[in-house]
Amino acid sequence: MTETRIDRRMGKLKAEGRPALVTYFMGGDPDYDTSLSIMKALGRSGADIIELGMPFSDPMADGPAIQAAGLRSLKGGQTLVRTLQMAADFRKDDDETPIVLMGYYNPIYIYGVERFLTDAKASGIDGLIVVDLPPEMDEELCVPALRAGINFIRLATPTTDDKRLPKVLQNTSGFVYYVSMTGITGSALADTGKVAEAVRRIKQHTDLPVCVGFGVKTAEQARTIGASADGVVVGTAIVNAVANVLGPDGRRTADPAEAVATLVSGLAQGVRQARLAAAE
Repeated sequence: MTETRIDRRMGKLKAEGRPALVTYFMGGDPDYDTSLSIMKALGRSGADIIELGMPFSDPMADGPAIQAAGLRSLKGGQTLVRTLQMAADFRKDDDETPIVLMGYYNPIYIYGVERFLTDAKASGIDGLIVVDLPPEMDEELCVPALRAGINFIRLATPTTDDKRLPKVLQNTSGFVYYVSMTGITGSALADTGKVAEAVRRIKQHTDLPVCVGFGVKTAEQARTIGASADGVVVGTAIVNAVANVLGPDGRRTADPAEAVATLVSGLAQGVRQARLAAAE
């Protein structure tokens, strides 16, 4: 497939000698306009790749924070059509930051795979993470996505052994997302020594960058994980930064986009210090 924004961004960061900061947020949380402003704030604050969450009513791998964000989004009227529109609106001001759609297959299946891929490409989507499609179902979406010029990013976990890993990596492109622990999103940070060991093991099977997620909440944690990984993925902490300024009565205690920008700026600084710390 042709080079994507993800490939270009990862190549640029490798040349700079630093890992990527990959940031997740829920599209449409708490409403379309606020969510778009959050997305723009991510790009301005140091996010190297943006994961745009597709809300779904029955998520199986999301922790309470991301589940709640998805429900707020759906309540606010977010749909897959509006999520693609959000990417297109973001692209009016930023044509370089890679966008990865992340979520579950059901909304895509209902939308129609061919139509979805056509519209996703037109909206400026660069990659997909669809957590409930195993490699055995690659013909459903993964292979058509690759043909359309969209990276399909696969998850690897601590239980993905060396026998299973080649199958998982077979049609993976863009980067490998290593889920650093078993369980749901937002869990405690994994043992960093084991994470470094897992990254080395995955790299024995692929030349793709390996980004590590689940549990990273602070700049210090981002710095530590970034010392051994090609990218650090942060999601729950960003979703919580939004939730924390949404009062129970609907009144906001602060601007959600500003709250996210403050958090992400610190995380970006931590990531940029990662390789310096590893060399010390």
